[in-house]
Amino acid sequence: MSAHVVLYHTANCPYCVRAERLLEAKGVTDIERIRVDLDPEQRQIMMQRTGRRTVPQIYVDDTHVGGFDDLYALDQAGRLDPMLKGA
Repeated sequence: MSAHVVLYHTANCPYCVRAERLLEAKGVTDIERIRVDLDPEQRQIMMQRTGRRTVPQIYVDDTHVGGFDDLYALDQAGRLDPMLKGA
């Protein structure tokens, strides 16, 4: 079973694209993408959930990973794959 991934993003966000590409390279095919630039209510929800204003904001299951730099650091530390596998 793979993890449920939520990606808060905007159009024209290079870090959002990089995060999506990294997740896809890891075999994640089901990413729930939430465009906060088109839906101000979703931006408010994202800010309440994460305490952050910037995108991307990434959740793996119920764990807030953070932004792209945080996602990349998890991968480099060898901790992303187990999270994505639901371990």
